[in-house]
Amino acid sequence: MIKILFICHGNICRSPMAEFILKDMVEKENIADQFEIASAATSTEEIWRGVGNPVYPPAREELHKHGISCGDKRATLLKASDYDHYDYLIGMDTRNIKNIERMTGHRGGKIFMLLEFAGSHESVIDPWYSGRFDDTYRDVVTGCTAFLEYLRKEGKIK
Repeated sequence: MIKILFICHGNICRSPMAEFILKDMVEKENIADQFEIASAATSTEEIWRGVGNPVYPPAREELHKHGISCGDKRATLLKASDYDHYDYLIGMDTRNIKNIERMTGHRGGKIFMLLEFAGSHESVIDPWYSGRFDDTYRDVVTGCTAFLEYLRKEGKIK
């Protein structure tokens, strides 16, 4: 089982988009049983009294345009123990990476930026600021596609 945790600031746009896009990809390839895929936040801004906000409506709508549902996903907070549980902790930008390292007490190792797998040092576009959920979708699909190719090259999936 390959365990992946996608991480962004609030866990209402980019990381849940990545979670559900990758879930859709592995389901379509009939390899979903080889994966545990989730997402989390580095901030409590979208978590109130222990209850996370749902996926931001425009992010939900962008996924829906592509036939992908995010169900009743709510924001959750990254925990230090997630480093031990997951094989890959994948952030969306350099600030996420710094926060992941601070919150888990680990540097490097299992921690990556999503577009690294596509050979880029760029961040996944943050639609909270850009308003371009289609651009974020494109970035996430690019990163997730490259991530699956990476796993194949590494012999972790067939």
